[in-house]
Amino acid sequence: MSNTDATHHNLVLPAEVTIRAATADDRAELERLAGLDSTRLPAGPMLVAEVGDEFRAAYSVSERRAIANPFRRTAELVELLAMRAKQLNRGGRRRRRRRSAAPQPPGIGLGLRPTTPDRRTA
Repeated sequence: MSNTDATHHNLVLPAEVTIRAATADDRAELERLAGLDSTRLPAGPMLVAEVGDEFRAAYSVSERRAIANPFRRTAELVELLAMRAKQLNRGGRRRRRRRSAAPQPPGIGLGLRPTTPDRRTA
């Protein structure tokens, strides 16, 4: 590895890495990459890792499976793609509503009103 490599969270990556969503125009390159990896092209939306103009790895967001060039160092790129896919999946979920830290009467979250004791005169 050269001195221009970037280290982040124990990942050693080439200095110029592009992570992006694959497009329909990338199909031929993705099929070539799958052929190099001796596997089928994964289904669903894909993320790709490019170094310069070369596809080094790709990751299926829906199948959670990677394809990579076996003749290049790609383990860190695959890890980076998996982390990005996880971020994207997390962003699609509905965020939970924050609740107050103050104690609430029972039933308040269900839209129920607290009951008052019956005031009967004897």
